[in-house]
Amino acid sequence: MRCPFCGSEDTAVRDSRPAEDNTVVRRRRSCGNCGARFTTFERVQLREITVIKRDGKRTPFVREKLLRSITIALRKRPFEPDDIDQLVSGIIRRLESAGESEVHSTEIGSLIMEALAELDPVAYVRYASVYRDFKDPSDFAHFIERYALEVEEGNKTDPE
Repeated sequence: MRCPFCGSEDTAVRDSRPAEDNTVVRRRRSCGNCGARFTTFERVQLREITVIKRDGKRTPFVREKLLRSITIALRKRPFEPDDIDQLVSGIIRRLESAGESEVHSTEIGSLIMEALAELDPVAYVRYASVYRDFKDPSDFAHFIERYALEVEEGNKTDPE
């Protein structure tokens, strides 16, 4: 493993332990050249996933993009980074275990909406505002009104 600080390949693992419900190995490393310490994470990747965008373009699936969008939705909410990593890992496991190598971006968005609806109503509305491309405050009001009805009826699905 190359040191992210000095670029040296003289690094050593100091500690390894499971993380994220034993789906990831967290490794503490140190650089023999500059002495810096850093952490790496090792994950199992079941298959390569290609995302089909709304305009038809195909791009490789990037975990960090998914993590970033969920982190933005959950910003200043009572969740730890490990909670967010578990949520992201769960969505990725569902995508990988579906058996398809190509996934439409709308399917990924729906999985995120479903997960956030269960986790945090504020994050759910935040994400929906971008995912559904809200244009003005009435879009928020309409969405929240439908969501409140769904919750009241005990059916937390995505209000279209």
